[in-house]
Amino acid sequence: MRELLERAGGFMGSVDNYQEADIALVGAPMDFTVSFRPGTRMGPRQIRTVSVGLEEYSVYLNRSLDAVRFFDCGDVSLPFGNVQESLDRIFRVARQVVQDGKFPLFLGGEHLVTYPIVKAVKERYADLVVVHFDAHADLRLSYEDQSLSHATVMRKVCDLVEPLNVYQLGIRSGIKEEFDYANENTNMYIDQVKEPLSRIIEEVAGRPVYITLDIDVVDPAYAPGTGTPEPGGCTAREIIEAIHLLGGSTVVGFDLVEVSPVYDPSERTALLAAKLVREAMLSFC
Repeated sequence: MRELLERAGGFMGSVDNYQEADIALVGAPMDFTVSFRPGTRMGPRQIRTVSVGLEEYSVYLNRSLDAVRFFDCGDVSLPFGNVQESLDRIFRVARQVVQDGKFPLFLGGEHLVTYPIVKAVKERYADLVVVHFDAHADLRLSYEDQSLSHATVMRKVCDLVEPLNVYQLGIRSGIKEEFDYANENTNMYIDQVKEPLSRIIEEVAGRPVYITLDIDVVDPAYAPGTGTPEPGGCTAREIIEAIHLLGGSTVVGFDLVEVSPVYDPSERTALLAAKLVREAMLSFC
């Protein structure tokens, strides 16, 4: 795995030794299929950079990052423009992390990076549930004649996981065919983020849960630094509370994607992402 990784500035609180860690934090700096504005390849680095501006202690959970052992592995080294090879490398790293018995926590990058990570986690957990926070349905069969796209990622995930085991929250954008597919196949909660979680948590109790969080689920007033901002999203407080609620589930993996720092000179999007990463580690591990 080491030959596929490039070291980057570490997320605050990272331990020095991979073998000692329970959590492996990995960057997947890919934005080759973005449909509007590029730049998410810069997301992992910026999230790490601003993390030092936060406390390691969570006042919400009364826990600090020294209570969990995580190692920042750096970023997957990706061949620029080569989508399939990049996905293959992300899969190989994710598979190794899972085989090593560590909790995979990935920073995107565009949302397509979720597909190979879920593929690797699914090898370990046959009855995997996927909880998907996003403004967009991401259920297209293809986008611009490409089947591998950040606009098709959840449809690809539905090829790996039984669609009825996919829960989509905060969705407020897509084409009619995506919503028709969701109505018949997945569990989609249009424009709802926190409200359905209590019911979902009961439904999936005891089963392994993978969480993928596209930062554009949050309203661009709170998180403008993303490639496809969609007005009408949840608040920063609501998405933090959603992460805390899911802490009662058996979460086996997490990714946070689509932070694009160039569109947010205030850095508040990356800061929110870093805070969500901290809360995820302290909630799930």
